[in-house]
Amino acid sequence: MIRVVHYINQFYAGIGGEEKADITPESREGFIGPGMGLNGLLKGEATIVGTIICGDSYFNENMEEAEAKIIEMVKEFKPDLFIAGPAFNAGRYGVACGAVAKAVEEKLNIPVLTAMYPENPGSDMYKKHVYIVETRNSAVGMRQALPAVAKLALKLAKGEEILLPSEDGYIERGIRKNYFNAKRGSERAVDLLVKKLKGEEFESEFKMPVFDRVEALPPVADITKAKIAIVTSGGTVPKGNPDHIESSSASKYGEYNIEGVMDLTKDTYETAHGGYDPTYANDDSDRVIPVDVLRNMEKEGKIGSLHNLFYSTVGNGTAVASSKKFGEEIAKKLIADGVDAVILTST
Repeated sequence: MIRVVHYINQFYAGIGGEEKADITPESREGFIGPGMGLNGLLKGEATIVGTIICGDSYFNENMEEAEAKIIEMVKEFKPDLFIAGPAFNAGRYGVACGAVAKAVEEKLNIPVLTAMYPENPGSDMYKKHVYIVETRNSAVGMRQALPAVAKLALKLAKGEEILLPSEDGYIERGIRKNYFNAKRGSERAVDLLVKKLKGEEFESEFKMPVFDRVEALPPVADITKAKIAIVTSGGTVPKGNPDHIESSSASKYGEYNIEGVMDLTKDTYETAHGGYDPTYANDDSDRVIPVDVLRNMEKEGKIGSLHNLFYSTVGNGTAVASSKKFGEEIAKKLIADGVDAVILTST
């Protein structure tokens, strides 16, 4: 019997949501949460002997320490296979699943896999290192995800040949394999061209990357009359991080009033960002969002006015889909407030 260890977060373990995201790693005998369905789908060829649970915030904020603890817990179960997730589009959970799976594979030398939505930041970070079964963007897709996970898990555990991503249901890893084709490249290229000209379905042998291009708008006509706003992915927040913006894989952004604020001091502002050394940003948050300079420009008549609200989130590991959503929401608010231009800062 193939012995499996399953990794899940605090939510799927039934412990709690965001308020319990700081729990430290713990292990339990057998299976819980989605592991119940997964274990049944392993068809008696494998069984989940243990489950490792860790809070998403704890893992992402203490990655090295969390990985070390989890590795020791996994070792105790003497597994033949390790499965993490599915994480769907939960950013911090996806990063944790990918990181733990990679660490287990490297340290324990056993097959591993996880599952998540392609736009989960964990996908881009770990798809070259571990197999990631493609899922829908939410737990609504659990019924489709678990059978796909079980199928690929058994193939990995048995050492069977892993087929193309489209056949075995995992996210493309960017690995190209040489093979012999009955037709020459020139002949295949002509076949593709003919299909394209006829309007028939065709599939390129080399997928091109898709880039999100945004056309630049015309310059501000008169900057001395313009209302300027600040938006940042540098994580600047009022002291204490009142909205609890995550240090990595942010699920939210904050809106903060700076009416009458001339300078961001270390006593009143800090950064929530976990992707860079915060020392200098915490000492003077104007280094991330230049409120002091813009106030001077406002006084000198170089700009019309500084908007009384600024928007902040953390770009570290945040999903592209989440970033787009934040941007669209913030843009609507800025337009409604009559803002003419935005200074977007990062780290």
